[in-house]
Amino acid sequence: MLTAFRWLIRIVSGLIVLGVVFVLLAYWILSRSLVDYDEDFTLAGISAPVEIVRNNDNVPHIFGKSDEDVFFALGFAHAQDRLWQMTMLRRTAQGRLSELFGQPTVKVDELMRRLDLYGLALQDVAAQDPGTLAALEAYSAGVNAWIGEINKGARGRGAPEFFLFEPEISAWAPADSIAILKLMALQLTSSAQTEILRARVSLLLAPERLADLLPDDPGQGVAALPDYASLVPGVAADAAPVDFALGPFSPVADPGMAGASNAWAAMPGRSAAGGSLLANDPHLNLTAPTIWYLARLELASGGVIGGTIPGVPVVLVGRSERLGWGLTTAYVDDQDVLIEEVNPEDGEEYRSPDGWARFLSRQSIITVKDAEPVTLTLRWSRNGPILPGTHYDLAAITPPGHVAALAWTALAPGDTSMTAALRMMRAGTVAEAQEAGKLAVAPAQNLMLADKDGIALQVVGALPARDPGNPGQGRLPVLGADPRAGFKGVLPYEDNPRFVNPASGLLGNTNNKTVDRPFPQHVSFDWGDTQRIQRWLTLMKAREVHTRESFIEAQLDTVNPTARALLPLIGADLWFTGEAAPEGSPERLRQRALVLLAEWNGEMNEHLPEPLIAEAWLRALMNRLIRDEIGAMADSFTHVSPVFIERVYRNVGGAGVWCDVIQSAAVESCTDIARIALDEALLELTERYGDNLESWRWGDAHQAMHDHPVLGDVPFLKYFVNIRQSTSGGDDTLMRGVTRGEGPEPYQNVHSAGYRGVYDFADPDSSVFITATGQSGHPLSRHYDDLGELWRRGEYIPMSLDPELAHAAAAGVMVLTPEGR
Repeated sequence: MLTAFRWLIRIVSGLIVLGVVFVLLAYWILSRSLVDYDEDFTLAGISAPVEIVRNNDNVPHIFGKSDEDVFFALGFAHAQDRLWQMTMLRRTAQGRLSELFGQPTVKVDELMRRLDLYGLALQDVAAQDPGTLAALEAYSAGVNAWIGEINKGARGRGAPEFFLFEPEISAWAPADSIAILKLMALQLTSSAQTEILRARVSLLLAPERLADLLPDDPGQGVAALPDYASLVPGVAADAAPVDFALGPFSPVADPGMAGASNAWAAMPGRSAAGGSLLANDPHLNLTAPTIWYLARLELASGGVIGGTIPGVPVVLVGRSERLGWGLTTAYVDDQDVLIEEVNPEDGEEYRSPDGWARFLSRQSIITVKDAEPVTLTLRWSRNGPILPGTHYDLAAITPPGHVAALAWTALAPGDTSMTAALRMMRAGTVAEAQEAGKLAVAPAQNLMLADKDGIALQVVGALPARDPGNPGQGRLPVLGADPRAGFKGVLPYEDNPRFVNPASGLLGNTNNKTVDRPFPQHVSFDWGDTQRIQRWLTLMKAREVHTRESFIEAQLDTVNPTARALLPLIGADLWFTGEAAPEGSPERLRQRALVLLAEWNGEMNEHLPEPLIAEAWLRALMNRLIRDEIGAMADSFTHVSPVFIERVYRNVGGAGVWCDVIQSAAVESCTDIARIALDEALLELTERYGDNLESWRWGDAHQAMHDHPVLGDVPFLKYFVNIRQSTSGGDDTLMRGVTRGEGPEPYQNVHSAGYRGVYDFADPDSSVFITATGQSGHPLSRHYDDLGELWRRGEYIPMSLDPELAHAAAAGVMVLTPEGR
């Protein structure tokens, strides 16, 4: 017995030793790809020595003799810190994910092949001006220089993720960077999805009820719109939820998740220090690492500093010594879905206004890991690429004998958006940046600008020109053979909305409606915000002059205007009614919740229970109101629509009828539904968090989900690569943290400001910046998540354009020397 025990001890001890050895060996192998930021390199592709000076936050400050050398070094730095992320963005745009991930990503690859983003990017290289082409080529050479160092230097394959896949890394090319911009354009639009959702719902509801559930922005003048069945006959109503899911790495978002942002600016006269102010925080899906990468470039036109996207040689948001620029999604209606009739006698023909026309066709093969290759026949009509019914839920709105085409501004040949971005980065004044925006095509953005003298908001990107008689007005899919359908080119850049030095001295955008112009000069019928803009206006009007600190305060504001407006409305007949209910009863729980909400100021603070109660109540109310009318289609409305609920509770246009449950004999009032929804919400929350309401925390439910796109679902590894943070804010706060809206954890924060910047031109070097995770994409690096805690707490880091300060604060200096020196 004693001998057996001794052997058991030896075996266990041996296993422990082997485990420790394995962990140490794995750490050593994986740490080989950690970057030594003080290491110097001798490289081909540069004309003179280049310095990459990194501060303690791992922000590279790049100094070179020529712009091309600086872009080379930026490519080198991007590749050192984010090579896996860059290659994943490229693979997504190319439609080559399935080579690594197999069957789960085939639908994403199929979409990308049919849109042909990478093929268009290859063509668009020739459309760039000489300076842009030189920058792209230098940047690509820098990326490839680091890939070369990986291949010859035993540097752990460049990133831990490469150990899970084939280690070969294809050389970077200018088209790769252009393709990433096109991929961003796809991620930032939801026009097609909104069209399809509207078409599906119009088959279930009367027009006046459709106007309730998918309302126009208040104040918008809209011509009468027919229902979808009258535009495209032969489609049956179906209450099944709309399904836009394609699988892992899909760039297609549900409506409302396709990009957002805040930006505002003040003229010198509205600034306490006498210099223009600008604040910007672009909102995108949270990932680990974030899509943003901070960098400073010393160019011939001067220093620029701010947020870049790895793979793209541009400071997309940031400032120079003379100019600040920020971006918000413009919600331009830049996509149309066209239903093409296929010739029943010849499947390679479709009906055009002039009779049958042939599709442009070619074949493409998707290589699938551990499965047979998939051969696609790619077809284009005169309106755009043909998409299968398995994508965008198109099968549900496409009648037999028809297929769907997608018209989209980003598919136009000769896209010069990259040239526009580089020219905007080098601009010295608001006027120069506006002129540079003339070359932008997609994504369409609101460009917020500030220089020493003034401010401007300029919509950049192509606005489709449509026939005034277009039967769907870009809001519903229509028959492609209709000569009034589709795009008729683009509007002149001069027609893009612009606002320069307003009398108020302030400009702001929260994805709200910017103009109220009639169709077809309308820009959009659907906007990304009706709520945040109200809070921004309140904060801006609260003081005569603003400071960097007041702009930061607005950027971090967590007051929920939706809760402030709706809770008194929906609960008007619930507060302080009846006797105190017995302890432990549902009525008593409701009364306790209502007392908390009555004393709440609407602040979505992570430490409070009231935000959780309010969000759960509004969510349950939304579901109660619509599910009776549209059935399972209610699952497509994953977020609260404040305008819809207000219409219902104010009975705008008879919208109060939504409160009555059709399938019951009684006539329910809106008060009844509000009470039932609150009880339902409280039951859900007590099951999850216990019955002590006062101990609930919004931050426990509203966790920021910075998930690694590949390793985030791998058992054990996910605890090392995913970043979780308790966060304040919500769907409609200026410090936005959009909730998941579905599944077992509907309140998780999945879409937020991955970058924040505030620039003060009275003292430009006092400007501040932050990103949501860290600069490195390597989970073993201390810079993987070191900025994340600052971001969560609403803190920033300073970044100066002073070369002496950059060198004085250097935590690492890397020198790239040309070969032969």
